[in-house]
Amino acid sequence: MTDAANPLLTPSALPYALPDYATIRPEHYLPAFRTAFDEHLAEISAITRVRSMPTFENTMVPLEQSGAMLDRIAHAFYTVSSADATTEIQQIDEDLAPLMAAHEDAIRLDSQLYWRVRILHEQLDQLDLDAESRYLVERHFREMTHAGAGLDDEAKATLTALNQKLSTLTTTFEKNLLADANELAVFFETAEEIDGLADGELSAARRAAADRGHESGYLISLPLFTGHPYLASLTNRESRRRIMDASRSRALRGNANDNRGVLAEIVSLRTERAAVLGYPSHAAYVTADETAGTPDAVSDLLHRLAPAAASNARAEQAALQAIIDETEDEPFELEAHDWAFYTEKVRTAKYDIDTAALRPWFEAERVLQDGVFYAATQLYGVTFSERDDLVAYHPGARVFEVFNPGGSPLGLYVLDLYTRDSKRGGAWMNPIVSQSALRGTPPVVVNNLNVAQPGDGQPTLLTLDEVTTLFHEFGHALHGLFATVNYPHFAGTNVFRDFVEFPSQVNEMWILWPDVLDNYARHVDTGEPLDAAVVERLRATEAFNQGHDTSEYLAAAWLDQAWHRVESFDEVTDVTDFEATALAEIGLDNPAVPTRYSSTYFAHVFSGGYSAGYYSYIWSEVLDADTVEWFRENGGLTRENGDRFRARLLGVGGSKDPLVAYRDFRGRDAEIAPLLKRRGLG
Repeated sequence: MTDAANPLLTPSALPYALPDYATIRPEHYLPAFRTAFDEHLAEISAITRVRSMPTFENTMVPLEQSGAMLDRIAHAFYTVSSADATTEIQQIDEDLAPLMAAHEDAIRLDSQLYWRVRILHEQLDQLDLDAESRYLVERHFREMTHAGAGLDDEAKATLTALNQKLSTLTTTFEKNLLADANELAVFFETAEEIDGLADGELSAARRAAADRGHESGYLISLPLFTGHPYLASLTNRESRRRIMDASRSRALRGNANDNRGVLAEIVSLRTERAAVLGYPSHAAYVTADETAGTPDAVSDLLHRLAPAAASNARAEQAALQAIIDETEDEPFELEAHDWAFYTEKVRTAKYDIDTAALRPWFEAERVLQDGVFYAATQLYGVTFSERDDLVAYHPGARVFEVFNPGGSPLGLYVLDLYTRDSKRGGAWMNPIVSQSALRGTPPVVVNNLNVAQPGDGQPTLLTLDEVTTLFHEFGHALHGLFATVNYPHFAGTNVFRDFVEFPSQVNEMWILWPDVLDNYARHVDTGEPLDAAVVERLRATEAFNQGHDTSEYLAAAWLDQAWHRVESFDEVTDVTDFEATALAEIGLDNPAVPTRYSSTYFAHVFSGGYSAGYYSYIWSEVLDADTVEWFRENGGLTRENGDRFRARLLGVGGSKDPLVAYRDFRGRDAEIAPLLKRRGLG
């Protein structure tokens, strides 16, 4: 293949530089990456060969301009490898992982480049720089130092070898998990076995079975987290048990996809790498460059919240057991697969509301257009127009053009709503093109969800949890769209990991906001709004079941910390035993409330970017809950409020210390009281 035949090697001519996925084939990726690696190294060499002393203009500016081709290709590829990982794409991902790790180390561990950045950092007070440029020097110096750029050559060689091994292992973890989750999708022969599911859910399960070649029957695929949304509706206890057992056995079955050995080696290598970098543990290494600062600060928060959460969960458990004892002919002890089903019974008895019955009011297209987009328009003045002429990476992905108030173009938003066997579990946002004034690139962002797709002609009716996920992920998308920075280093959601969830969590507040809910929650057949009394009861349930929800989250957050606080891997002899010991230590070992993610399918920390950082959700929620209070105190869904939030928080991207940005927005530091009230922990 000639370079001229590879569409990845030249900037896309499509609007907003959207990759020309219609012309990109799998065989284009690796040759393009190799060319981009070479170009990037040449650009760095041009910086370090400069004979004159470092200046911002001869060092930082070309450093930020460098790697543009690589960024373009990487964004295009990793979008596909997470959302449409065919066998061919997975093999490319495996081949690429050690190459990418080695290249990243070649840049961030470059001694000559580090010397130039260090000199500028030492002279920072003498340089006449604007705030973003000054912060750029500070962050590059901090990040290169943190990565090991100041170590000797032998230590750097060790780091590079460790990083390459880790990149391969984390790719293997994700591949194993996807394969095992697909194998463990639960097949039911008859509709009676899955009694309780709505027509749309039955249609989706039938479609999934047909896609796997079954002439009849129903297939229930597994989400990323423990359990399943359908557990709240299924009347057949054995069917609930089958689904829960399948979920909890992912990558834990002793087959080729077993992740126990993989994650053990990941933890061991991360521990070794931390020692090379001068830290006692991987958690200490990670938190040193987050707003938390130390693992002890994380531990203090988790241990502060866990006892009350566990106590609340036990109280909820007692209520569930009571309803089992009262209503079942042959009472039994509540188990994890029963929790969601009997929670709905308690919710109905206490609040006279059945969340499953609300699905006809949550038709996906209406939620998107009249809920998610509507709230953004009311708050920020932005508008959306679908671009059927633009082709994304998969036929199921839709492209929308986004406009600023007044009609000026802002960027593109891509939505990939439905699950498929080639898509990893969970939901996420990632950039396809990152905004940068220096490079002249506007933002293109994508949201991926894993909603089951019903049969042809059937409407997609979302659960309330799925509505929440869509609003949440769109909060990330807004962060990526609104961040307006000079330097690509600060683009979009390139912020501290324990801050990044904050904007997305804030966006969830509009789900039940009266003006927004009334606009999108209309019956799919009649167009009737939700009854006002139902809406009030729905709002009254916002703190319902928080003991369970908080406990399962905190259990996962602590499990992540426990794995990554290990200072010697000799401490670990068995993955399952280690997990049980960790959960017992924090008092979250209730069998009826399993951790939201168990170790072998904890993709956030063993194949994603959240290692020693899953605490970020609750850490960010302190800011989120405090911000929700501010919106309520200041009139809620208004352009004035939206403009302030966009200008002072979303718009700065990573170009400002996030806690400084928060103080600029709020006028003070965040207070924890609103979070404790929301979670029922006060």
